[in-house]
Amino acid sequence: MNEFLSEREQLELFRRWWRENGWYLVGGAAVALLGYFGWNQYQAREQSIAEQAAALYIELQQAVEDDSPEAERILAELHANHPDSPYAYQGSFLIARDVLISDPVRATEELRHVMTTSSDAELAMVARLRLARVLAWRESFDEALALLQVEEPGQFAARISEIEGDIHVALGDATAARAAYERALADPGWETLDRNLLSIKLNDLEPVQTVSAAGEEGE
Repeated sequence: MNEFLSEREQLELFRRWWRENGWYLVGGAAVALLGYFGWNQYQAREQSIAEQAAALYIELQQAVEDDSPEAERILAELHANHPDSPYAYQGSFLIARDVLISDPVRATEELRHVMTTSSDAELAMVARLRLARVLAWRESFDEALALLQVEEPGQFAARISEIEGDIHVALGDATAARAAYERALADPGWETLDRNLLSIKLNDLEPVQTVSAAGEEGE
């Protein structure tokens, strides 16, 4: 306010301004308070839901360890009440591993569920790679190889190439296996692989046959 106005004039100007604009301040403060409390309530609710999912996952782990039939009920509850929770997907991984030998079809179903429904791209890719290995173990080689055809695998490229190499070994195609293993050593994500194991896999392949200038075959 102008410093040359009298106190009475300044008070009158303030009252007029408050009548015209004061509700903005009150309304703004109310909205801010509602937003603050609303956000805190949302955060508390999300924390509570996450804790419930975590508790169920711990129960599931114990049930699997005890070979209890309760495992199926707990997993169903996780999927029903926390379908997008990481704990629900980890539960699927846990069950898939547990039933792989006794019920490989069920194992593939759980892995496919994670692969197709998870919004976490990395988690979905992990499920894809595990599913490819299970399919190869079940000798569904063509399906496994098709599953590994990913346009932009990113840092998973090396792991994909290694699995492709393993599948080609199972198919008896040493040439394709060698090419896949060599790609794995150079593809993005190669640092996550066990290079010593890859070298062993390469050395175990049949020697590549070459033709000399004289037309004689040799190693």
